[in-house]
Amino acid sequence: MVPFIAVGTAGLVLLLVSLAFGDLVDLFDGTFTGAGLGAGMAVFGAVGAIIAVNDGPLVLMYVVSGVLGLAVLAAVPLAVRVVSSSDDGTPSSPVGLHGTARSTITAASGEVSLDGPHEVETRMAFADYQITSGARVRVVDVQGTRVKVEEAGPCDAPSDVDEPPR
Repeated sequence: MVPFIAVGTAGLVLLLVSLAFGDLVDLFDGTFTGAGLGAGMAVFGAVGAIIAVNDGPLVLMYVVSGVLGLAVLAAVPLAVRVVSSSDDGTPSSPVGLHGTARSTITAASGEVSLDGPHEVETRMAFADYQITSGARVRVVDVQGTRVKVEEAGPCDAPSDVDEPPR
């Protein structure tokens, strides 16, 4: 049981260090990383210790813990690839969206609520001229976290609004 505890402990330490400080081990272009190796070693040690505590045969301890440890070692890079490929990492641009001025918008300050599908909170805004609270606006630029807006004219109605039947 001592080898399983030693390998499992070393695996946990390697896993925690890799998660906290970045992978110390990176073999075969990311196939084996410190996190994957640490997780595999931790599973090897845990499964072996569980079987040992339950008086399992020595061969079963090494075979089952080895197979499960290798399975985790192989599964971690696959899981990382799936998770990292699902994140597009590029936020949608609000340029062209319409909204409502929630406060008076000046060159220095203002706040708008936008009508976009990803816009759930108000945004800080500014404009070249003063726009009164409650006015319809259109985003013309993004500068950092603030949006530059201009007052939307009557011909600037959002295209996603259905016209009433005539």
